Amino acid sequence: MANGNIVVTDERGTRVITLRRAGKKNAITQDMYREMSRAIDTAQNNPDIRCMIITGGSGVFTAGDDIDDFLKADAARPETLSNGAKFLYSLSLNVKPIIAAVDGASIGMGTVLLFHCDYVLASTAATFSAPYINLGLVPVGAASLLMPRTMGYQRAFAMLVMGRTFTAEEAHVAGFVNTVVSPGHTEVEARKVAREICKLPAEAVATSRRLLRAAPEELTRRIDQEAHLFGERLKSDEAIAAFNAFANRKRR
Repeated sequence: MANGNIVVTDERGTRVITLRRAGKKNAITQDMYREMSRAIDTAQNNPDIRCMIITGGSGVFTAGDDIDDFLKADAARPETLSNGAKFLYSLSLNVKPIIAAVDGASIGMGTVLLFHCDYVLASTAATFSAPYINLGLVPVGAASLLMPRTMGYQRAFAMLVMGRTFTAEEAHVAGFVNTVVSPGHTEVEARKVAREICKLPAEAVATSRRLLRAAPEELTRRIDQEAHLFGERLKSDEAIAAFNAFANRKRR
């Protein structure tokens, strides 16, 4: 199934969600959020889908939110912004294992969504950042909850408050990347992991996964808290100045 910049395929018990907007470094629009949410949601009660893979293809993962699209959505509040929020809720309420295949830059939401995944493969060319601070903003997607739990407070501070970028090896050491592979091999290796998961007892996998993860209610509560603060920050002098500077760079 292909719809715009998102391609969804089902094979051997695995749903593969591919971001396909390479000309824009897979920057995510509101429409893309909606399609990814739909792909995740429709897998929930489908016994034929045992796990999912999210990939950006070879050489790229995602540059995060498409800023121009985001600003249009912000001007049309609240309806269009619900697509991004719905995607975060879909991740939080999802009960199927999700594998991420990262081959290139993973920025903003591209990095945040990895902390909702169960297994992450990255190529040596991958980099990870969540530079909301540079726009005068705060973390989203329960990042402020999941990142410190996964990689420790100090590393989370470096990424979320200082805006630092992590290499694939640093991400592996930090604990949010399982395996580092050669460029161009992340999706192939992700499919191998998916086949391994699909061979396991489905109910036992689901129960074990539920025991390991934060409760969905805790995730959605933090998502809502971050969203409120994010909305306040959008009106701040710091954020307005940062977005104006971005717009000026685009005009040059």
